[in-house]
Amino acid sequence: MKYLTIYEKTETGYSAYAPDLHGCIAGGFTFEETAELMRGAIKMHLETMRKDGDTIPEPSTRADYIDAPAA
Repeated sequence: MKYLTIYEKTETGYSAYAPDLHGCIAGGFTFEETAELMRGAIKMHLETMRKDGDTIPEPSTRADYIDAPAA
């Protein structure tokens, strides 16, 4: 399964979250570090959900870029 991950630039680096996995977040100094940490966070999040007997949500969040008219 592939879960949409949102990356946001912060004052000190990047933060990331997966909207379909409530509470699954990561942060790092670089985009690459944050992406690697997020892969680990998703893996750990899903392992914990399975261990706790929780239902694993199907990926359902979608993203798109919308062209905005020039000002």
